[in-house]
Amino acid sequence: MLTSDHATSASSAPIRHLADGITVIDTGYVRPGFDAAYLLVQDGRAAFIDTGVNDSVPRLLEALDSVGLAPDAVDWVILTHIHLDHAGGAGRLLTLLPNARLAVHVRGMRHMADPGPLMEAVCAVYGAEVAAREYGTLVPVPAERIVPLNDGDTLALAGRTLEIIDSPGHARHHVCIWDPLSRSWFTGDAFGLCLAEFRTEAGHCIVPTTSPSQFEPGPYHTTVERLMARAPRAVFPTHAGEVLHPERLAPHLLAQVDAQVQAARAHGAGPDGAAALRQPLLEIYFDALRAQGWTGDLAEARTILGIDLGLNADGMKIWLDRELSAAAR
Repeated sequence: MLTSDHATSASSAPIRHLADGITVIDTGYVRPGFDAAYLLVQDGRAAFIDTGVNDSVPRLLEALDSVGLAPDAVDWVILTHIHLDHAGGAGRLLTLLPNARLAVHVRGMRHMADPGPLMEAVCAVYGAEVAAREYGTLVPVPAERIVPLNDGDTLALAGRTLEIIDSPGHARHHVCIWDPLSRSWFTGDAFGLCLAEFRTEAGHCIVPTTSPSQFEPGPYHTTVERLMARAPRAVFPTHAGEVLHPERLAPHLLAQVDAQVQAARAHGAGPDGAAALRQPLLEIYFDALRAQGWTGDLAEARTILGIDLGLNADGMKIWLDRELSAAAR
């Protein structure tokens, strides 16, 4: 996910320490407050959840130092999924953490061991020049340091048990991580975008992320429903930071997904379908943001969403083409 770089008044501390040994790390990707990784600490042992991009690695190490731990105290680097704003720095980070293993959805393992095809796919979406500038050279992770994640798996961090659920919808290689101690989910992109610029006095607002190429509305609904079934105190999406009262946001998120499906069916067929979807999707998001209490205007919403508006349209177009192809068989 890549959002246009624009001036913003939204700001957050690069490293924020919360309760229950959770540290929120602004990875520095794209703009302040847009992309977060997380550090969990339990009894002197640590785990990172998502990594940002290669350029984010020094900030992750700074966060580790800020809690008084050395790189050899890290047991896990856990990826919610392998999109590069979440996983692009994983290989480089692992070279600096001698005891850590990489935990990733079983579908993502091969891409972490051999990231060449993944980078080719990113170049196809963003263009080679943008991909090189934003993500640099991906570092492969030795296969023996990779642990596959499946639904129902658990990871131990000094006696603190982290539970894994398979969470398709945004991507088929996506997991969410449940932390019983804080009663929180680490959700990657499975619980949408809670961007700082859309925050109101009542709290965060939410919009979906349906970027290419594996968005599926049915599994998306199922995943969000599974997340809410735990009655979480908070969720921690990669975009970005701690979000309280997620039960307030879930209905808005799913309603927008349903509206996107209707818009795709109405406007997305044909070779220019993705371009035709951008304005309807923008109007869906704007109406939803206003319903959540945001007071900005349509032009401001377009600017904040930036290139993600086009990526969401592209993802919906790919989903629609799959659906139409399946119906024709």
